[in-house]
Amino acid sequence: MRLSAGAIGFALLLALPAAAQAPMASGAVPEAAPLPVSRPADPASGRKIVVERRRGFCLLCHSGPFPEERFHGDLAPSLAGTGSRWTEGQIRARLIGSTAINPETIMPPYFRKDGGTILTAEEIEDVTAFLTTLRD
Repeated sequence: MRLSAGAIGFALLLALPAAAQAPMASGAVPEAAPLPVSRPADPASGRKIVVERRRGFCLLCHSGPFPEERFHGDLAPSLAGTGSRWTEGQIRARLIGSTAINPETIMPPYFRKDGGTILTAEEIEDVTAFLTTLRD
């Protein structure tokens, strides 16, 4: 039996260890400061990462305003309006370690300072910049 690239990617995401951050007790969404990068964030590059199933894996779980892409996920909230719901720092915090916000999430940490990251610091900043443009 052959597995699709999406199924393999999803299995790899689930196999990642949980973020090392403790969950927020108050229920407030934490803010994450910008990561140190050598260039300005590029929202167009961030969009490419979000829709590319073999890179960002976002559309495996999320849907969004991407009419050219087929088969959006429905396991997680839509990305439409992300920039209206959260600040830039809150979006970044979700990308870096969503378990700090929701310990039960299946969303993996996309960036770790100690290695084992899915995205680089530059890519996190690009995706953050893109998601802030998604307004209701």
